[in-house]
Amino acid sequence: MNDILPEQSSAWQYLEAKFQAVVASYGYGEIRTPIVESSELFNRSIGEVTDIVEKEMYCFEDRNGERLALRPEGTASIVRAGIEHGLLFNQTQRFWYRGPMFRYEKPQKGRYRQFQQIGVEAFGMAGADIDAEVILLCASFWRSLGILDSLTLELNSLGSNSAREQYQSALVQYLSERKEQLDEDSQKRLLSNPLRILDSKEQSTQALLDGAPNLTDYLDEEAAEHFASLRSILDAAGISYKINPRLVRGLDYYNKTVFEWTTDKLGAQGTVCAGGRYDGMVKQLGGKATAAVGMAMGTERLLLMLETLNVVPDQVSQNLDLYLAAEDKGLQGELMLIAEQLRSALPGLRIRVHCSGLKNVLNKARQTGAEKVALVKRAADGELVATLWHGEEVIRDISIAQLSSSL
Repeated sequence: MNDILPEQSSAWQYLEAKFQAVVASYGYGEIRTPIVESSELFNRSIGEVTDIVEKEMYCFEDRNGERLALRPEGTASIVRAGIEHGLLFNQTQRFWYRGPMFRYEKPQKGRYRQFQQIGVEAFGMAGADIDAEVILLCASFWRSLGILDSLTLELNSLGSNSAREQYQSALVQYLSERKEQLDEDSQKRLLSNPLRILDSKEQSTQALLDGAPNLTDYLDEEAAEHFASLRSILDAAGISYKINPRLVRGLDYYNKTVFEWTTDKLGAQGTVCAGGRYDGMVKQLGGKATAAVGMAMGTERLLLMLETLNVVPDQVSQNLDLYLAAEDKGLQGELMLIAEQLRSALPGLRIRVHCSGLKNVLNKARQTGAEKVALVKRAADGELVATLWHGEEVIRDISIAQLSSSL
């Protein structure tokens, strides 16, 4: 788990502001859920034989003996909130969220055990048009950040639950005949979660899958039409993509559309954003059957990508507009009032008041990187005046009344 320091937080604010502007333009409203939920919520939604539930969730008992978990992802919590507050049945909803998630996994650059996610969820719409909208929203976000050309959209369809079960049976039969050739993790998944073998990182297993049954051959007619409609909308919008028949995602709740935005700019861990359709989850968690689709992206990995591509603009740095200091003793109270008057007169102005003695004031002010420095003193006639500096250059001595118009 890591700290986000002041010199880093401006880039976070830049990224979050860009995302908020994009989701607002698509008509999504913000939802905030607790970071602690019942463990059972994630067991039922994500799947008990997934890596997240088996290996990565932070679980504990509270003082009443209830089994709780720090949320490992956002979707299940939002579905729970939607059911609890009556937001989903016979309604359409578009939500966006941000916040910390928790998984006990091996830390690496851009990936921590407490990590931040931003994402969207849409409910009550069964057509491929809303799937396309979520993907187009992502593309708009990448475009606003200047990184669209560095990302690749990968698509697949998992079909209906019944079609997926038929495919899973065929896959298990094929792999069972070659079990000894599978890596150790895939041998375990063969009994518990065989579809996850498709995205194994072991080259020997991937080579073995070249001859395996293809998921797209098992799509039912409705899922095939849904997938064709999605591709048609993306084609018309000029969004390029590639079909990845082995893309299954790591969570059990997906059906039909699944997608990932990947990059080759971050090494082996190339997934920046992922999502898909999960029509069965609302009913699974106690609500009425409701169509649903969403996506999520890790904020740390996005920031790492922006840093790698050097596309965070210079104006994101939160340098001060003005450093205000007293040149004479006894002026600190008046200095505070001057700063308050300037903040009221010039909303958004970034001012820091010097509060630590008069020694080396000018040097200390310049170390902050402030654009301008004002040293306030009392003139011979008793009036307050300020010497205004811009870098190494003295602009002029001005009255306090003139200070506002000089900034």
